[in-house]
Amino acid sequence: MSRRRVVDPRFGPRMRELREDRGFSLRSLERPTLSSKSKLHKIETGATTPNVETAKLIDDALRAGGELAAMVRQESTTVLPRREFLGVATTAVAVPMIADLAGGSRVGAEMVEHLLLNTARLRRLDDFLGGADTYSMFAAEVHATARLLQSCTYQESVGRRLLAVLAEQAQLAGWAAFDAGWQAEAHHMFAMSLQAARDAGDPPLVGNAMAFVGYQGLMLGRSAVTELTNATETAKGHATRTVRAMLHCRRAWAHANEGLAGETQRHLDIAQAALRESSDRPEPDWVYWVDELEHEIMTGRCWAALRRPMRAIAALEKVLRDYEDTHGRDKALYLSFLADAYLDANELEQACAVASRAIDLSASVGSIRPRMRIESVMRRVNGSAQCVRELRAKVQQWLSLRQLSPAPSPDTPAIPQQATRR
Repeated sequence: MSRRRVVDPRFGPRMRELREDRGFSLRSLERPTLSSKSKLHKIETGATTPNVETAKLIDDALRAGGELAAMVRQESTTVLPRREFLGVATTAVAVPMIADLAGGSRVGAEMVEHLLLNTARLRRLDDFLGGADTYSMFAAEVHATARLLQSCTYQESVGRRLLAVLAEQAQLAGWAAFDAGWQAEAHHMFAMSLQAARDAGDPPLVGNAMAFVGYQGLMLGRSAVTELTNATETAKGHATRTVRAMLHCRRAWAHANEGLAGETQRHLDIAQAALRESSDRPEPDWVYWVDELEHEIMTGRCWAALRRPMRAIAALEKVLRDYEDTHGRDKALYLSFLADAYLDANELEQACAVASRAIDLSASVGSIRPRMRIESVMRRVNGSAQCVRELRAKVQQWLSLRQLSPAPSPDTPAIPQQATRR
């Protein structure tokens, strides 16, 4: 099927008008729109047209209320095979310049902005691909920034910003390793992220690193309440509303896994209140995905873990009805919690149908987590009903076809010492 983008010719002039009214420079819009200054200039002057995603990012950055986003639409779509997409994406986000920097080269604020922009682009790959597909790319960014910190010169303020970039990149790489099931690599990256964030003096980023450590603990069968409590307390007083919402959602999840319904609800309420606050304070890119939709998903997951099926089903069905299939891993995971809730509600046929859909969505995703969740659901499916027999047969076929990737064996980067003025 062909792809045709339709852009209202008034987009560029209106974008410039809104930008100037809001007091933004093109440079200040680079990070929130994931676009370079030159690309934004071309969009404003009509030399190029934005795609749907870029138009939405520009709309959000300029607080246009959907006016600009509505000027760009896609009349048809092309389904790109996942492996082909990965090849295209890898080329699109390849990092220039860094590998060419010689020891002793001086690094300034412009390089930091370049690294942040590229990290933001890479971060979007996690929406579509599993950690087994992305870890090598993300780890390469960590290696490059760690070498830069160790071998180049920079002012102390630039050094702190570089450490914050390294913390973001290590969190991203750690998450990919965690998603792929490579827990030793994830542990190393999360430890690097925590130290780099502390050295950078960035409490919200420290809190996020602690939250990742807690999440990994949950997968390994440990309690995460202490880590998530420390995460929210560390970020307290420094975090933006969205960062607070994310950390309290994760704290709610930790409590749900302990069976603590009251604490779970309390932190879900805190998160929801934070999301509804009005604030012009810029948000870090590492929480770009956190919104009311994600809060509703976490609510459903928590109630599923607490064995409150009616609440879980109401929340998850509402969200998943319009959740894009292109986010295959995440949708499969959320469907697995919905299947659990249906089992608790004694709705066996519905549970089997939902689990079957989760298998279809996760068929080619490089992530161990859908497999773990579906195996967990299958341990609860009993009986000889036809839907059960069909689901078991499907699971067996799916497991025989899926080959989980072994952990990578490249050397892992050392944790850089705290940056100093050079």
